[in-house]
Parts: sequence; structure tokens; C-alpha cells
Amino acid sequence: MKKFICILLTFLLFVLFVPLDINAEQLEQPDVELWNAITPLKTTVTFLNVGAHPDDERSDFLAYLSRGLGVKTASLIANRGEGGQNEIGNELGNALGIIRTREMIEAAKITGVKAYHLSETTSDPIYDYGFEKTPEETLKKWGEQLTYGRLIKFIRTYQPDIVMPSFRNVNSEHGHHRAMTILSERAFKDAANPNVFPEQLKEGLKPWQIKKFYLPAYSKEDATTSIEIGMYDPIYGMTYPQLGEQSRYMHKSQGMGRDIPAEPRQIYLELVHSSVDDKGKNDLFAGIPYNFKEWSELLPKTANDLKVHLTHLQQELDSIVAAYPDRHTVFNKSQKALKDVRNIQRKIRNSKLNENIKNDLLHKLSIKEEQLQVVSFVSSSIKVKATAASNILTKGQQTTVSVEIKNNGKEKINHLDVSLIVPDGWKVTSHSKHLTLFPGKTINKEFTVAVPENAEYYHAYKDPVIRAKIQFEANGTKTEQIQELEGTIAVLPDISLTLDPENIVVNTADIQDEIPVTVKVKNYYEGRLNASVSLKTPKGWTVSPYQTNVTLDKKMDEKEVTFTLVPPRDIQDGKFDIEAIASVKGKLYNSTIQEIKYDHIGTFYYQYPSNIHGVAFELLKPDDLKIGYIESGFDKVADYLINLGFNITKLTSEDLATGDLSQYDTIITGIRAYLSRDDLYKYNDRLLEYVKNGGHLVVQYHKPSDRWNPLKTAPYKLVIGDPSIRWRVTDENAKVTITQPDSPLFHYPNEIKDGDWNNWVQERGLYFPMEWDSRFETYVSMADPNENPFESGILIAKYGEGTYAYTSLVFYRQIQNQVPGGYRIFTNLISYGKSQK
Repeated sequence: MKKFICILLTFLLFVLFVPLDINAEQLEQPDVELWNAITPLKTTVTFLNVGAHPDDERSDFLAYLSRGLGVKTASLIANRGEGGQNEIGNELGNALGIIRTREMIEAAKITGVKAYHLSETTSDPIYDYGFEKTPEETLKKWGEQLTYGRLIKFIRTYQPDIVMPSFRNVNSEHGHHRAMTILSERAFKDAANPNVFPEQLKEGLKPWQIKKFYLPAYSKEDATTSIEIGMYDPIYGMTYPQLGEQSRYMHKSQGMGRDIPAEPRQIYLELVHSSVDDKGKNDLFAGIPYNFKEWSELLPKTANDLKVHLTHLQQELDSIVAAYPDRHTVFNKSQKALKDVRNIQRKIRNSKLNENIKNDLLHKLSIKEEQLQVVSFVSSSIKVKATAASNILTKGQQTTVSVEIKNNGKEKINHLDVSLIVPDGWKVTSHSKHLTLFPGKTINKEFTVAVPENAEYYHAYKDPVIRAKIQFEANGTKTEQIQELEGTIAVLPDISLTLDPENIVVNTADIQDEIPVTVKVKNYYEGRLNASVSLKTPKGWTVSPYQTNVTLDKKMDEKEVTFTLVPPRDIQDGKFDIEAIASVKGKLYNSTIQEIKYDHIGTFYYQYPSNIHGVAFELLKPDDLKIGYIESGFDKVADYLINLGFNITKLTSEDLATGDLSQYDTIITGIRAYLSRDDLYKYNDRLLEYVKNGGHLVVQYHKPSDRWNPLKTAPYKLVIGDPSIRWRVTDENAKVTITQPDSPLFHYPNEIKDGDWNNWVQERGLYFPMEWDSRFETYVSMADPNENPFESGILIAKYGEGTYAYTSLVFYRQIQNQVPGGYRIFTNLISYGKSQK
């Protein structure tokens, strides 16, 4: 019966909400590309959704606005998500920020939303430094004036009619979310005030008054506006919330996206501020001109000519939508409408309209001009494929760019002009210009591109360095479209130096006789390279060999060279750096190029100095401690400990299934390993048996959703805090109280002192357990300011002959950032089994 009701509900949604102007042919084979292009012609409304991190967008609602109604919709995100976790790899920091930025862009393409960021570069002040509980601390770290200035500038540029942050300013929310909500609400008045950031007006911007400011309502009862968005759209073959989830699946590094049924869904909004007369109506667009016909009604009688033109223009736009899916008719109508838009723009510029209305109308018309060019281009059925002979370029190099244009339509394309857009100083040569492209024919045009010696290196957040511009003329008006080349075009150094390890710890308790360092040398130059590679070390260090020569025969060749470092015997506690340098043709190179490649986003690059970051401190460890490590793919703890001399074996699926686990004194699971390791989840009972027989198991933190069974995963009941937003200590300097100071945990093999809790990175701990069996003992207590302390940062229980430890402290960040205290405390934790024997 339940299944029948669901089927009936889906059918009713289809019948009730299917657009009336769609015919039977369209239902069979919808032209999604054309529909995406023409839908925005229905309305002139612009909408802005504001968030803090990639994946903060309200995907279901934005899909409804953009794909369903055609509202020009943008998602403005503060930072790049650098402080988040990574569920698809071990990239963190800026490399993760690049991944999340590209995921946001790809997600936005599905919902028809344009993605923007306030953060402009890697390590920008507006940085995701981890979870924050207060907006005040967020704005202090970001720089309130900087952040607010960029927000106001964006609003004055984008000119949204409606602004809606994704979150409310409430204590249960992330401080970054709250900060963006606070600033967005403040901007409702300030963006229109010429005295706020007046320097922006000198740059050509104008004050902009947002028409309405909404927040997600606390509840249905508190809402001033409710909107049904669960309609089935036959063009996409799903509802708008389902389309939103398709976009959320692109946020793979955050584990987003889920399959949901087709069912009604209401969005509840609270209207907080309004600058328009809604005439007592409470719908989303009340008081905001929805299209050019409604704009014409705002004009004075003295502008009757413009009123007629605007009314007629909207009729033209509506007729284009009605012509779907006939590309031939859409093409001719869109070219005519495009010509009319440009004529109306000229008339308005020369009119005596009120300046505010004039500016508003010119902005709306410029948007329609852009949208109509997209419609013309799509309906022309021109297909463009732009490729470079090499996607990786170096300074001084020449490459060839080929642009293939195929006419799959019925229209003869006249005055076709293909050109390239490149940075200033780049040289582009080509021979032919205005062309005619007949139906069914293909034209190939080639360009030679010379990269200057002073070209900027690639940056993942900047516009592509080479783009193709396609122009043609039809029905007396021109259409222009910009096409990106296939793949990422990147200007990179001639040579890249990747160090292994990138971080070194010198243990002053047992100074290493030798530290091997491998340098992977990669050639990005178009041809053969001879490089002399060396390491620049601090005073007192020795390195062998002093330098080594490498020959790389062709582009993308790689070779590894090995150096042996010897630290001084009297090395003092503290940090140090070792720099890798390559000399090529008299030029010095000292960059690492991290290649970031995933199927759902493509290939991108992160360039940073090729340095080894080192630290020297005392670390005592049992010499005979044998460790098995179950890697999750989300941390590099095992590698860092191996580099420090720990005896670690990385456990395979076969090891977990049938291996002799008893040979290990300690077994450690990587962070969130139950999520990523099916074998760990399957053979968890073998681990518990290992503990029962005398082993010591250390489980690093997990989310409640990481296939964690509160009654079965650990030997006794252990419930991870939920909602996770409340069960964390985000202040990396939060005071830590040791509740069992006499425990061997704080004395073997290292004496843990107050200073070992200093200089932690990003936070103390995440997803603290909120409930646990009384057989677990607690050892530390900590809290964020003005909050009750958590005592479950380290839990240890006796189980059979062994011990089971669970820790929610973020040791992996401390170890990977070389925090001495993090090493010492973690060493004691994994050595705890030894101290009990």
C-alpha cells in the first residue's frame, strides 16, 4: 500500500507541475541544452545565496529557482574549504581548497548556478582554518573590513534583487556561517550607501539596493513565505530537490549527495528586510518586477515609447520559450530579440529616466543580452572544440591551439570569426578571419601562441590563460561566446622538485645518523633538460652528494635522486628548513608542483616552495614496539612515524582477514577508517579478538555516520557525539586538564608536561563521544571558552587481556604539522599496552 501511494504521489506531482508549454515530442527526447538556455528568458529577477564553504549552497532551492523558474542565481562562498576533511584522498590545506573549489564549480553547473568566492588566492586571509564557534573570532581572523569590503563589492557588481544566506546566526551554527549571515544582513543597507567603501564607486561601481533579504525560517510557523519546490520536471527526469542532490554528489571530498524520492518539499523563508512595496503579498517575488512587462509598468507616462518597447521585448522572449524545442525558430527569434535589446539599451542611455531606474534597467538588459547570446549560440547548433597541442606550458614556449567549429544546424553562419583571448604580453598569430560556415560543414582554425618569458605561473583560482572567442552575425546582429579549451592550460616552471619526506623530525633523544631524502625531478619543458640538483641545509648539517646532475630527455620525464643528510650532534630544539634547488641553463628553480587529478573535476596544479620543514625535539619511544597501521587514506600518520624510526607495518585486507595480528604490540586505525575500509568494517571482530588476547588497539576519531555501531564497533558501548557540530573543541589553545595524572599514559615513555599541549594546530578534537560504558576510563578534560568540558578525548578500557583506546583528539593534524607535544602524547598512547605489561 505504501509503495502504491508513493507511485501515485509521483504521478500527481508530474501531472500537477509539468510545464504547460511542453509538448509530447519534448517529453520523449528533451533538448536539455536548449531548455537550459531559454529558461532564463522568462524573468529578470536575480538571486544570491550566501555561504561560507563550498557545499554550503542550498542546492534544492537553487535548482528550483534556476532550472525551474529561470532566475539568474549565484552562490557566493567566503573561503575555499581548506580546513575541511577529505573523503577521497589525503590532500589537505590549499590542495584540498583547490579540490573543493572545483567541486563547487562543477556542482553549480548542474543546477545552473554561478559559483563565486570571496577568497582570491591560496592562503588568502579569508581562509577555512577549521571549525569555529563564534562569528567574532571568525571575522577577527579573516579581517572584518577586508571580508566586508569584498562582499559589498560583489553585491554592487552582481546586483541581486534577493539575498538569502544559507544559515541563520544562531549558536548551534558554524562561526563561519554566522559571520557571513551577519555581514550579508548588514549589507542590505550598506551596499546602497555611497559612503560605505566609497573607493569602490571611483572604480565604476554604483550603490546597489537589495530588494529583499530572506533567512531560512526557524520553522513552518515562523515563515513569512513558503514555496513548494518538489515538482517533477520532465526535462530533467527528476524533481528539483533530486536535481539538487545530483549537484551535491559533485562534493565528493565531503561525502555529499544522497538518493532521495520524488516527493513534495516546502521551503520556508523569513522575510527580514525589504525595500519594496509588496502590496501585502508574501510570495518570494512580491514587489519585485518579474519581467520586462512589469518593469514597463514602473516607468512614467512620459516614457511611453520605452514602455511599449519593454512590453514587446518580453513578448519576444516569451515567444522564444514557446518555440522550444524548434532550434531553427528559436535561433531566428533570439537574434531578433538580441537586436531589439541592444536598441532598447541605446534608447535608455539617452533617456531622461530616473538614474536609479535607468541603472537597474540597463543592468537587467545587459543580463538579457548575455542570455540571448547563449540562446543564439546553442540554437545555432554550432559545436566548438578547442584544444592546445600541450596543456602544460613553460615560459618562452610556443604551442598550437586548434579550434574546430562544426555546424550541426540548419542555418548558414555568416561572418564567423574565431580568435583567442590571452593575457597581455602573449602573442597570438593566425591567418584567416571572417568565414562562412554552411550546415553540416566543419572548419578548423589554428593559432600559434607564444608564452612570454615574464608570464605568470598558473594559479588554480584565476581565469584560464587561453580561451577561444567565437563570433558570428545573423539577422543583422552579432553573437559572441567564450569557449574554454579542453583540460586545464597551465604555465608551470621548467622543472618541479618533489621531496620525500617533506617534513623531518630530528629526535634529540636519539639523533639519526643519517636521514635519506629523495627528490623527484620532473620535466615540464618541451624538450631535453640538464639539471643540477642540490639541497641547501642549515649550518652544521652535512649533505651527500653536494649536488647531482640529472638529464631528462623529454617533457614529463621524471627521475629520482637521493641525498643523505647528517644532522649535527649538538642540534638544538626548534624548527629548521632545507631547500631543494635545481639549476637549469643558469636559472634556479625551487618549486614543487602538486598535481591534483580526479575524474569529477579534472586536473589542476598547486605550486609551492620545494622545502623540507623540520623540527628537532626529544621523543622517547620503546625500541621494540611493533605496530600495525590500518590506513584510511585520510591521513599520513603512518608515514610520518615510519620516518621517525617506528617499526610500522601497513595492514592489508589479507592481513585483517587471515593474518597473524598477535605479532603486533599495537594496532592503529587511521582517522575515519571504518568509512573507507570495507575490510576493517568486515573484520572488526578479529580486531576485538586481538585486543581480547592481549593486544592494544588505538582507534582514531570517527563521525557517527562512518559505519560506526555504538554497540558493536568498540568492545563496549561507545556513542559518538551527534550532532557533531556540538561535540568538538575548536580552540587549539583550549586548556587541557589531565584527570589521571598518575596514569602511565602521561609518563611512559615520555613525561607529558603542560607545554606538550602548546602550539596545536586548528583544533583540539572532533566528534567527542557523548556516551560510553563505565568500563572506559577518561584521562583528559577540555572545553572551548564558556562551554562545559568534554572528558572523552581519550577513552581506554581493559578488554580481556588487552586494552582498547579511542581518541577524538586530532593527532593527525599535529603529527603532520610537526607539533612536538602531539608526537609525544600520541607515542605514549600507542605505547600504553607496553606500559601495562
